[in-house]
Amino acid sequence: MGRVIWSHQGQKTLMDFLSEAVEISPDKVFLDFTGDKFTYASVEKNCNQLAHGLRELGINKGDRVIGILDNTINFVLTWFAVNKLGAIFVPMNTQLKGEFLRHQIHDTAGSVIIAENHYCDNIFAIEHALSDIHSLVTPKRQEAGSTRFRLHTIDALKHENSSPPDVEVTPRDISLIIYTSGTTGPSKGCVLPHNSVCNGGKTNAWMALQEPDDILWTPCPLFHIAAGVGSLIGTLSIRGTMSVYPRFTPNGFWEEIERSKATHIQMLSIMLTIIPQMPETEAEKRCHGQVKVLFGTPLPEALIETWRSRYEIKLVSSPAYGCSECFPITCIPVDQPGPDGSSGKCAPGMDVRIFDDNGDECPVGVAGEIWLRPLRPDVMFKGYWSRAEATLEALDEMWFRTGDIGKFDENGYFYFIDRKKDCLRYGGENISSFELENAFMGHEDIAEIVVHAVKSEAAEDEIKATIVLKDGASITEEEICRWCLDRVPAFAVPRYIEFREFIERTGSGRAQKFKLREQGVTPNTWDRKRSDIQIKRIRPNVKPITN
Repeated sequence: MGRVIWSHQGQKTLMDFLSEAVEISPDKVFLDFTGDKFTYASVEKNCNQLAHGLRELGINKGDRVIGILDNTINFVLTWFAVNKLGAIFVPMNTQLKGEFLRHQIHDTAGSVIIAENHYCDNIFAIEHALSDIHSLVTPKRQEAGSTRFRLHTIDALKHENSSPPDVEVTPRDISLIIYTSGTTGPSKGCVLPHNSVCNGGKTNAWMALQEPDDILWTPCPLFHIAAGVGSLIGTLSIRGTMSVYPRFTPNGFWEEIERSKATHIQMLSIMLTIIPQMPETEAEKRCHGQVKVLFGTPLPEALIETWRSRYEIKLVSSPAYGCSECFPITCIPVDQPGPDGSSGKCAPGMDVRIFDDNGDECPVGVAGEIWLRPLRPDVMFKGYWSRAEATLEALDEMWFRTGDIGKFDENGYFYFIDRKKDCLRYGGENISSFELENAFMGHEDIAEIVVHAVKSEAAEDEIKATIVLKDGASITEEEICRWCLDRVPAFAVPRYIEFREFIERTGSGRAQKFKLREQGVTPNTWDRKRSDIQIKRIRPNVKPITN
């Protein structure tokens, strides 16, 4: 590896990317939301107007604005408008509710929430605990019986002044706070400077071989770093076009690919396995050869071959590994695939290595914890919001310890192995076992609970809650599951629940989760999918596909 010069030259802000695109391609379509299209110039005008409106609400440089928004133009306008003021955008998972939602909003100490109308009930339910919030902004007029929040609509908030706000924003200023799942504590906010966001986007576009004339289509939520930073900012960096779908659904998938004229597709998790299981359609046939690149994770070799051969997509790849703190950590262009199961090599500007439990570097081919550090300034997170101790713990001797297990081969290809920490992943979401356990401990009949993963035949593990009831409790597993439906996000509702007399713990009192994972589903395990319980997510409206 050649010596990399440590320099701030060439760093960018999101505003730099946008102003360059407006100057060069003002009338080019930047964003397509199921047929509602927005040029670079229109995005610039609207986010300037919204920025001036937010300033009148008291938003200034360094303030936090919370977004609970679907995949709509309002997500993008809010993010860019907030950043134009030098303020910090905090996008939140739209499925959060109860204590999960309260913790993150309270932790930011923000004063304004911009949310879809259909998420407002979740906000009003915890309003009493949100003392810092003074304003709630929604796309449509929000009815509220009694609330201390000042209510506004996005359009009414837009100012007639469409010029850029006169605020100096530097590449080192904070663009985003993205919350990542907690393990031994509550979820933490990753503080991401502008240059880190821009670097992640540029690298994603380079990896996906995006050109200005390409159209990248994704149904992945913009509040996740892969779609928000990787796809959105990556497209902005090359002045391309991005087609954003409200949410993934297999029905009408190929009709939407045909309508959008997509050349690139980004999908994650179970989405990648569902589409090949669908019956062939006429729209699918018409799309053969249209898409040049499909990328996402996980993509084992057999699934890659299915996408290539059935749909005539030349480049199908799982080219990267990353996390909220740093994206990407490893990557490779999609036309240079590595060995099966690999996720590229060290990303440009990153030093990534594998260490054992003693803090010694592992030999090639030996798995250990993934540590990393930047070779350039401002290409990863600055730390955890308002959590100096957690930041110091994660940055051991100035290396960021990911808590994940991986290895490198003799040619420098990286392989993700497993998660060292007790973080669950289901439905494309990272789930904090700590927060889920805390939510269940709110039930009067539960004495102890351990939330852990069990193996699944699908791409991701299933969630299981192993519970010790209080003496004299007569509640059933199904009753506990129904109780949690209004208290935890839909994606975090356990599939399996098992009652036990006791839970094995270490001498220090920690539950031996590895044993519970190994035991998996036992004859005494209750399975939600064998009941009539239906998990209902709040879904954004999806426009019907019309030919």
